[in-house]
Amino acid sequence: MPVRTWVPPGPLDLHRTLGVLQRGPGDPAFAVRGGELWRASRTPQGPGTLRVAARAADGRVEAEAWGPGAEWLLEQLPELLGEGDDPERLTARHRIVHEARRRHPGVRLARTGLVLESLIPSVLEQKVTSDEAYRAWRLLLQRHGEPAPGPWERMRVMPEPRGWALIPSWEWHRAGVDAKRSGAILRAVRAARRLEEAARMDLAEATRRLMAIPGIGPWTAAETLQRTLGAPDAITVGDLHLPKIIGYALTGRRGTTDEEMLDLLAPYEGQRHRAARLILLSGRVPPRRAPRFPVGDIARL
Repeated sequence: MPVRTWVPPGPLDLHRTLGVLQRGPGDPAFAVRGGELWRASRTPQGPGTLRVAARAADGRVEAEAWGPGAEWLLEQLPELLGEGDDPERLTARHRIVHEARRRHPGVRLARTGLVLESLIPSVLEQKVTSDEAYRAWRLLLQRHGEPAPGPWERMRVMPEPRGWALIPSWEWHRAGVDAKRSGAILRAVRAARRLEEAARMDLAEATRRLMAIPGIGPWTAAETLQRTLGAPDAITVGDLHLPKIIGYALTGRRGTTDEEMLDLLAPYEGQRHRAARLILLSGRVPPRRAPRFPVGDIARL
């Protein structure tokens, strides 16, 4: 069981930095137990489980890992926790951004170095509610993933590319995943090797590589590369809620479009995703006027 200790280069909010990797409550590949975070991944060396804990007394991060991918996960640990990220490159142009950064100085952009791990759940989140996507991810991993190495029995590692390709159509249907999304995932896993190469590209090149797969557009590419690369400028376009939240937080107006959001974030060029994350952390969202969108279930059709 390999172990590693690492000292962050600055403040680190472990839970907010890694929390973006969790796909809803009950995610079989991510867990929080006490002050520890657990993550099960399929690395280039095979499945592995990582346990990470921050020691407040001296600022150290302690990590241990299990499985064939253990050494890879520990080697990747500093990048995962934002060693290559530089929050100071963002200059706050709005009071709300300034205040959010002051209140959350340890938020860094995680860089997993893994593409399919973030791409597949992002595809599942296309055009459906978060609850539907989280349910699909949970069911698919529970039925078709493999037990994660290490002591926590409930955790699962997502299938390898061939495992995804062998999931029968009725299992996608049972998980509530329509043919459009399952088709995009199947095309992606057939190109897994070339997609994983995007983890070593810059944002523009990686975006082009992902969007070469039919069914993967700008929204999915941005959601993936925010996590894979820790890309500070990978702003999500095409989201149902984000433009409205950004617009309301910065102007107090409702109904902001994608184009208007990009205009508002133009002063943060190069750091637009980081600015958006800070705005979301501020908690300033437009009051709800309509009931929550109902959750669909195609598995019953």
